[in-house]
Amino acid sequence: MLEGFLLTGTVVFLIGLWGIFVTRRNIIILLMSLELMLLGININFIIFSVYLDDIMGQYFALFILTIAAAEASIGLAILIVYYRIKGMISINFINSLKG
Repeated sequence: MLEGFLLTGTVVFLIGLWGIFVTRRNIIILLMSLELMLLGININFIIFSVYLDDIMGQYFALFILTIAAAEASIGLAILIVYYRIKGMISINFINSLKG
């Protein structure tokens, strides 16, 4: 049973990793892939927490979910402002953000 859940977390993490390395043209897909990677890590934290009967893994998972939600909201807000200014969201043109 433990192996099945760990395999699920690993597969979710690898799908997110694949999304980051293969699809580099759309920044929204990159953000979703990063969220998938964090979700895969959270699944493994929770499974090990239940298996070892220790609550710290669940605390770490809750902390990671909080940070991931903040990262997603700030990232999407930046993308909306960038789209309003430039009219497109493409990683090829993000180099103009250098200040």
